[in-house]
Amino acid sequence: MSIIIFPAIDLKAGQVVRLAEGDMARATVYGDDPAAQATAFAEAGAEWVHVVDLDGAFAGAAVNAAAVEAIVRRFPGKVQLGGGIRDRAAIDRWLALGVERVVIGTAALEDPELVRTAARDLPGRIVVAVDARDGMVATRGWADVSDVAVADMAGRFADAGVAALLFTDVGRDGMMKGCNIEATIALAERTTIPVIASGGVTDIGDILALARVASEGIEGVITGRALYDGRLDLRRALEVGQA
Repeated sequence: MSIIIFPAIDLKAGQVVRLAEGDMARATVYGDDPAAQATAFAEAGAEWVHVVDLDGAFAGAAVNAAAVEAIVRRFPGKVQLGGGIRDRAAIDRWLALGVERVVIGTAALEDPELVRTAARDLPGRIVVAVDARDGMVATRGWADVSDVAVADMAGRFADAGVAALLFTDVGRDGMMKGCNIEATIALAERTTIPVIASGGVTDIGDILALARVASEGIEGVITGRALYDGRLDLRRALEVGQA
């Protein structure tokens, strides 16, 4: 089975950045033209790009809207967007602007009916983010940690019709520690919803390992810092993902 490779573009103050463990104070800037970065990913063969409005995740509303809109205009494939999407108006606005799927995290925990209704009305367009710190769900740009376990969070949407669960091990994100494949598989085994792995991808070995367990319910993997630091070649990752 194949897996989708989602190259990531994280936005902070209009720039392309990567954070370490979700800490806004530990941001590395990789460029000031997000749309050009999306174009480069497309030229390498990417059919999807994963975009996060980091400022929006903390603000609870779109902050880097202009940059996101520029990416949508320039990227010929599909855009998956997260960060600060917490009401139906925001969902509808982004989908109307050309975003293929929206990722809902904080609101999925605090307002699950929003997700259920949107997933019912918009099949295939809603992804639920399950961000974990030590097995518990983190929200509000990963600044807060809830008392809800990852598996319990996933279970709440088992019959909601969401397109996928985006599972991120926050402690590994941007740290080049390797993807938490064991935890990703464990989550996939607990749900019938496809799971997207995120956080810690280091090199092609992580892509190969995830591709081998695609049949367990792994839809894809998000990778950022490894691409920007040159440790992972996107063309090669895409080849492995489609093998």
